[in-house]
Amino acid sequence: MLGIIGKKIGMTTLHNSQGRSVPCTVIEGGPCVVTQIKTLATDGYQAVQLGYADKKEKHTSNPLKGHFAKASCAPKRKLVEFKNFAEALEVKLGQIIRLEDVFTVGEYVDAIGTSQGKGFQGVVKRHGFRGVGDRTHGQHNRERAPGSIGGASYPARVFKGMRMAGRTGGKRVKVANLEVLKIFPERNLIVINGSIPGSSNSHIILEK
Repeated sequence: MLGIIGKKIGMTTLHNSQGRSVPCTVIEGGPCVVTQIKTLATDGYQAVQLGYADKKEKHTSNPLKGHFAKASCAPKRKLVEFKNFAEALEVKLGQIIRLEDVFTVGEYVDAIGTSQGKGFQGVVKRHGFRGVGDRTHGQHNRERAPGSIGGASYPARVFKGMRMAGRTGGKRVKVANLEVLKIFPERNLIVINGSIPGSSNSHIILEK
């Protein structure tokens, strides 16, 4: 599985061959550094660990300083493992991985990010409920109420998984099959069709 770590820049629009406006997301992908190569003999599975975005040494623990010193690179802010990466692309410890090494225009990728947190929300915003009813027939202040959540004497409890009010967003979300529209290697930018979870400047994982 090939992939790269990036940062969400924002959204814009492009025009396709039919002249239609296509919403797309701009991501700064890489460059990433191979910080570790895991093998069956030493780790029990095969994977390649990539690091993205430098951070200060004073904010790095001593064990991580030694970890990055093996790859001869500066401490990284984000580390992600990609399985079977070495089988698809020959890499060495400390090698720099760029966008053009992994992706090409026209192919489809998967984007993983953390959705925007919206705090504690009711059932209308969280699950799309329409409420109990109108204000007629004595329905006072019930437009956004959840309604019944279970029986009284039986089962005398609320089943797990019941859709209720609660904390919304802030979760890991994966969006599959997004087309790569453009790549700007000199600026480490990749333009992907559609929207991607997360706010601006948040970390995004692209894989194929």
